[in-house]
Amino acid sequence: MTTALITGASAGIGRELSRLFAADGHDLLLVARRLPELTALCAELRERHGVQARALACDLSSPSDLEGLLAQLSGLELAFLVNNAGFGSVGAFAQLAPEREAAMVELNVTALVRLTAAVLPGMLARGRGRVLNIGSTAGFQPGPYMATYYATKAFVNSFSEALAYEVRGSGVSVTVSCPGPTHTEFGAISGVDKTRLFSMGAVPAAGVARAAYRAMQHGEPMAVHGFLNWLIVQVVSLSPRGAVRAITALLNRPPALPAKS
Repeated sequence: MTTALITGASAGIGRELSRLFAADGHDLLLVARRLPELTALCAELRERHGVQARALACDLSSPSDLEGLLAQLSGLELAFLVNNAGFGSVGAFAQLAPEREAAMVELNVTALVRLTAAVLPGMLARGRGRVLNIGSTAGFQPGPYMATYYATKAFVNSFSEALAYEVRGSGVSVTVSCPGPTHTEFGAISGVDKTRLFSMGAVPAAGVARAAYRAMQHGEPMAVHGFLNWLIVQVVSLSPRGAVRAITALLNRPPALPAKS
């Protein structure tokens, strides 16, 4: 049996990825803040697929919780690491709670880096293993009214691509999946479900998870989910930065904020 560690597993993309790993016979270490949801998911996966599934309640935005998780991972041989946990916020940066913005960086960036650093050397020593990071199409441009979130995803996208190059030929792969707006709890919690961007066509989490899982299994460095998202990424790369900022601001602006002239 091989074991996968999946963060943010209690809902959304993380939960769907957990089901895919279990269906392929992999044991699971599932991490999230909410123990009841994790426990229920573990029971479902054990009953349906006969795998071992363990729930680890942990707030990865908390440095002490992160250190505790890293201590538990010491000595474990993980075949897969899925860095899925993350959150966002919507609004003008100066009006948002600075503590929450800093916690977003701790979760979306710091925890991802620390977990990857804890797992990747062992994978390289064994000559096998796969890392899947959940980035975003948000990481390809600046994001007014979601400034911190877009910046964290730019880090995830870039960091993952660089690692994918570094480990080539080693038997280990690093993949970053870059979905666009997705129907998960993220939308309601962050407020992004009220924006024009979300209303343009958020997609189900199950499809995003399947595409990410497939890309990871194939060892692809980067996968952008859906043709429309792929096309948008290409257009962004060719467009003037001023236009990209203005259009992204229009799509992200919360309804309560007046448009700037």
